Amino acid sequence: MRRREGLSLRSGRLRAHGCAGVLGGFTFIELLATVVFLGIIMPVAMQSIGLCARLGGQSRKQIEAASLARTKLTEMTCSGDWSSGQKSGDFGTDWPGYRWTATVSSWTDSVVSQLDVTVTWQSQGRERSVTASTLVYPEDS
Repeated sequence: MRRREGLSLRSGRLRAHGCAGVLGGFTFIELLATVVFLGIIMPVAMQSIGLCARLGGQSRKQIEAASLARTKLTEMTCSGDWSSGQKSGDFGTDWPGYRWTATVSSWTDSVVSQLDVTVTWQSQGRERSVTASTLVYPEDS
């Protein structure tokens, strides 16, 4: 092994005294391969992130709609407001963009009726909906 002014030549590579690693850097080909790899991966990753954000927004709206339908269904069954037939409306300024429709239909038993509350909203240019249902019967029967 030859020594020259604080440097040693071992296995054909130049090493500094006291340093454990090999001096050197990345080659141009390695850097070019990394840039090409990132150029291929980044668009796919960005599309995936965009898709996840969109699906997260749709899921949030669907959960909100289900909660609003359940609340309206409970409100109508507790107040007895369901017996006056089909009703519809919106949720005011608290929940803009959501509308509800309540329908009463006969069930297998002639005394019992099925109450359906459907909440609708627009998402990505399409109308979406969630329906909550329960069985009800008149108080006087």
